[in-house]
Amino acid sequence: MEQRLNEKLVLIGNGMAGVRTLEELLKIAPDCYDITVFGAEPYGNYNRILLSPVLAGEKTINDIMLNDASWYAENGITLHAGKAIRKIDRRRRKVIANDGTSESYDRLLLATGSNPFVLPVPGHDLPGVITFRDIKDVDTMIDAAQRFRHAVVIGGGLLGLEAANGLKQRGMNVTVVHLMDTLMERQLDASAGGMLQQSLSERGLNFILGTETQEIIGKQRVQGVRFKDGREISADLVVMAIGIRPNIELAKKAGIHCERGVVVNDTMQTFDPRIYAVGECVQHRRKTYGLVAPLFEQAKVCANHLAQLGYARYEGSMTSTKLKVTGIDLFSAGDFTGDDTTEEIVLQDAKGGIYKKVVLKDNRIQGAVMYGDTVDGAWYFHLMRSGTDVSDIRHHLLFGQAHLGDSGHGGTNAVAAMSDDMEICGCNGVCKGDIVHAITEKKLFTLEDVRAHTKASSSCGSCTALVEQLLADTLGSDYSESPRKKPLCPCTDYTHDEVRRGIKEHELKDIPAIMEYFEWKTTNGCSKCRPALNFYLLCAWPSDYTDDYQSRFINERAHANIQKDGTYSVVPRIWGGETTPAQLRALAEIAEKYEVPTVHITGGQRIDMLGVRKETLPKIWGDLSKAGFVSGHAYGKAIRTVKTCVGSEWCRFGTQDSTSMGIRLEKMAWGSWMPHKVKMAVSGCPRNCAEATIKDFGVVAVESGWELHVGGNGGVKVRATDFLCHVKTPEEVEEHCAAFLQLYREEAHYLERTAPWVERVGLSYVKKRVVEDGADRRELAKRFHYSQQFAQKDPWSERAAGIDRHEFIPLKRVV
Repeated sequence: MEQRLNEKLVLIGNGMAGVRTLEELLKIAPDCYDITVFGAEPYGNYNRILLSPVLAGEKTINDIMLNDASWYAENGITLHAGKAIRKIDRRRRKVIANDGTSESYDRLLLATGSNPFVLPVPGHDLPGVITFRDIKDVDTMIDAAQRFRHAVVIGGGLLGLEAANGLKQRGMNVTVVHLMDTLMERQLDASAGGMLQQSLSERGLNFILGTETQEIIGKQRVQGVRFKDGREISADLVVMAIGIRPNIELAKKAGIHCERGVVVNDTMQTFDPRIYAVGECVQHRRKTYGLVAPLFEQAKVCANHLAQLGYARYEGSMTSTKLKVTGIDLFSAGDFTGDDTTEEIVLQDAKGGIYKKVVLKDNRIQGAVMYGDTVDGAWYFHLMRSGTDVSDIRHHLLFGQAHLGDSGHGGTNAVAAMSDDMEICGCNGVCKGDIVHAITEKKLFTLEDVRAHTKASSSCGSCTALVEQLLADTLGSDYSESPRKKPLCPCTDYTHDEVRRGIKEHELKDIPAIMEYFEWKTTNGCSKCRPALNFYLLCAWPSDYTDDYQSRFINERAHANIQKDGTYSVVPRIWGGETTPAQLRALAEIAEKYEVPTVHITGGQRIDMLGVRKETLPKIWGDLSKAGFVSGHAYGKAIRTVKTCVGSEWCRFGTQDSTSMGIRLEKMAWGSWMPHKVKMAVSGCPRNCAEATIKDFGVVAVESGWELHVGGNGGVKVRATDFLCHVKTPEEVEEHCAAFLQLYREEAHYLERTAPWVERVGLSYVKKRVVEDGADRRELAKRFHYSQQFAQKDPWSERAAGIDRHEFIPLKRVV
């Protein structure tokens, strides 16, 4: 039987967007096509973002090469470097290069990028007048810097400033000419632009702003620049950096529909169904893009359809811009200029080099611009995208994301000042040097790339801002992480919210049904999605779904916390932190019986038995169950402790019986699985001895009743709670607590603690659902109590009776 030949895929354009598409395609369908690549430059695929450091002498061409010739050979790709395509013959499905080389195709991918715009003024074609776009331009500038003294850069945008900085580093006297009165006016407002100009002036750059170029002067070579106001300045080199335009000439000659760019649909397909396009040459939904992150999103979608999977869609990118211009950090997003209908909140420290402005309309962020300290840019952008009402956090909005604590702040200057051995990600023990090495050696561009290679920012997420700052610091000026909707995990393109909504709307009641409906990319999922899906099913179908314990982390499978030596800790539940001599005696006898090495009193008012071997767990649990104890769930994404003080029963300052209230809450809520661990506390008076205002749900007694607080946490990233409401009776406390917990269970993302969840959805939203809408509150509480009928089964007594016995049988040692 004759073997079927692969279809032929031809890529025109050997740049970052096109080759990224090939990389994505090789991941999911490595044998689908015979691939041929044509590139106009005589190189492999290099990182165009890093041309500025090459110009400044900080990197070499080899340092910025992403895919050298060996990569193409190893992947069976034919590379025609230095061969520009002059014609696409759509009827014969063939492309023809300038040197006559031709290649037929079944699928064609256009990634022709963009062309720099050249001012059509007299003298623009003189020797010494160049653009700043490729390696050849960089070589020309380096050569000119060695032979000449005066350079003029026309264009005060990002590229122009990078070119000016590089030439200054090479020893030239540089003047930047800009038509507008503000540098980088598309990314900065006048204040931030002024601070940038002052900083660059102090480094020796000269500026002529608000001036239009009339003519470039010279005979055999450029000698100067004349402006419309009559002024002239000397120039041995003129760099035009005034913008780019999609390179669509080849597509237009082939009859492919173009407007400002090559028009594509949501699958990155042109009007010719055999031809796809990605990158800067593309126009999608009337928009063109020039930053890396949107282009890589396009590449992923395009690869999905070239591989004939057919489920991915590119729906456009709402981009924020996080830049590093000559070592200075900038961030902007949305409409940061505002109008008569908006208001501005501004923080400015000119001496410290920090400027932040957030533009609000109806208490929602419309735009933001930041200079110097940009660490909270991603947070502002997220609040803007989600339309979060920020009225409750307005008073500290400019001071950063509260739940990150000190570990998430400090700005890029602090990140840059860190030594390589300083820890960035405490959860996974990842140091700065590890991340920088991965970015440079593995050619990483995005936060997801860094997470996949280093695990930094992949656990609690509090170091995300620092990792993004390291990306910007390491990659250079054009880094921009486009915070698109994040998929639940690499196995799917769907978000947490989309999956949760689908589970309810389509009555998906087990993990295989979810994976089939959402067309999961992997057969069995991964360690990220399976625990999330298991929780979402437990929450959605408490009476129907059977917990899949194999989809849980080891601590939850073993119902105990594993320690560094492989033993486990056992923490029984002690209701509200109140115990009796009989209970303590029972705990002591059990600890002695099983020779527990360490017995420790925890910060949550419980007893922790440490050093228990796994095979001993069911026995010790059995004895604990006989003594009246149940699991404290200290190991799980579940209700943990309810810490209390002695309250009015004993304390002379106590205003209410906080201990009884805490016991009531714990007996109501124990056993409930949550998106993340949940800790509660009840204090008997405003002195707050139980530390209720740093808990996920905190209750503080006052003379007139109880104050309820939400969204706090202690630990490394301390966050004080937000005040939810005041209630009068214990019954109201219980109802509000149950409603809050159920809202959190139903709407938070798996592994999202209450603090970031409250900030993501907005305290006003939580208040509306839990406080203001009484009917909604009662319905939420009702659903919580219903689910508790199936959740409040002690896992310890069940396993002591023999459930999951195999989990606790040690492997036999082979001699």
